[in-house]
Amino acid sequence: MTISENTKGLVLAMASSAFIGSSFILKKKGLKRAGATGARAGVGGYTYLLEPLWWAGMVTMIIGEIANFIAYIYAPAVLVTPLGALSIIISAVLAHFLLKERLQKMGVLGCLSCIVGSVIIVIHAPQEHTPDSVQEIWDLATQPAFLVYIATIASLVLALMLYFEPRYGHVNILVYLGICSLMGSLTVMSIKAIGIAIRLTLEGVSQVAYPQTWLFVTVAVVCVITQLNYLNKALDTFNAALVSPVYYAMFTTLTIIASAIMFKDWSGQNANTIVSELCGFITVLSGTIILHSTREQQPVSSQGSVAWYITGDSMKGIEEHLITISNSHYTEG
Repeated sequence: MTISENTKGLVLAMASSAFIGSSFILKKKGLKRAGATGARAGVGGYTYLLEPLWWAGMVTMIIGEIANFIAYIYAPAVLVTPLGALSIIISAVLAHFLLKERLQKMGVLGCLSCIVGSVIIVIHAPQEHTPDSVQEIWDLATQPAFLVYIATIASLVLALMLYFEPRYGHVNILVYLGICSLMGSLTVMSIKAIGIAIRLTLEGVSQVAYPQTWLFVTVAVVCVITQLNYLNKALDTFNAALVSPVYYAMFTTLTIIASAIMFKDWSGQNANTIVSELCGFITVLSGTIILHSTREQQPVSSQGSVAWYITGDSMKGIEEHLITISNSHYTEG
């Protein structure tokens, strides 16, 4: 019995979602263990690099990404990409049982909205032309429209890093994940260029000598490192059941926008397709707002405590928990 190529792609895409969804939980547990013995990733610590469970999550994520990459070889993107939403469900279910992070009913609705909206966007996204060389991708990357997009992304990322992160990073999930998603859209474009370079080189047309190839490699490395850093902060600070769907929705949306601008795929679409895409964007935005508004509140400790982080003679930060006084135990003298 011969297995069709679409079936192979379907199996690989589903396996990819399982690995990636599980990786969120492994990394979260690793971050929790690391935070118990040193500075948390959310306050700039890197002790998680010494935690085996975090590395297990990293390896699991890499396996999932490799499976996802191979899936695109066998099946079309319209089949593979929407299945990435399965990682959200897997992550949320595992977080409920393994991390005891309860997802409220409205949170479930928000999760479903993110999935439905993202699937609508992907299904109705325009087909892109696949470049035949790194030079062709370079020409697309240096066209005025995409250069404006790059400048916009760079400005937003710098604003989030320098202004919003110090003030709102620990209370607004969109700050960390915004950085991840914005950089992620550039990562996908660079990875696509690298993939084409590898394919052409294996076919006998070497792309190693082209400086553009190495520039794309540099951009991909910088973007991936930045994504991992801020994804760790998001996982360490917020509920894993919320990080996964919000990140998926924002990343998918921005990647489709970047691809459409770079490859000029928006031209030639009919009105029905455009309306469907707009509905997808609105659905994703609504789901993100619902998820953010229903973020599970952490219980306040009844004991007062002060945690100090000091290096040398300088105080890096103070984390204070206020003493809660119950009215039922309070009596006026």
